[in-house]
Amino acid sequence: MTSGSSARRFIVSGKVQGVFFRAGTAREATRLGLQGHAVNLADGRVEVLAVGEAAALAELEHWLQRGPPAARVDAVAVEAVAPPELPGGFRTG
Repeated sequence: MTSGSSARRFIVSGKVQGVFFRAGTAREATRLGLQGHAVNLADGRVEVLAVGEAAALAELEHWLQRGPPAARVDAVAVEAVAPPELPGGFRTG
C-alpha cells in the first residue's frame, strides 16, 4: 500500500452469515483496490478490515450498508485503525 493508505475496521450486524456476505465483500474490496479480510465472528457478525485509499474505503463502507442481495444489514460499526502490514489481496475466513 502507498503511504497515503488508511485502514478501517467494520463490524457488520444483521443477517450477514451464510448469504455470501464475505465473498461479496472480497469482490467489492478487490474491485476498489483494497487489501484486508472479511471474517465471520462467533456471535453472527462479520468483521471487515480494509486498507487503502480513503475514497475506496468510503465506497466499501457504502456497499457494506447494503451487502449482497440475500443479506440484511442492521448496523455497521466503523473504527479507524493503524494500517497493518498485510500480505496483499483480500481474504475471507
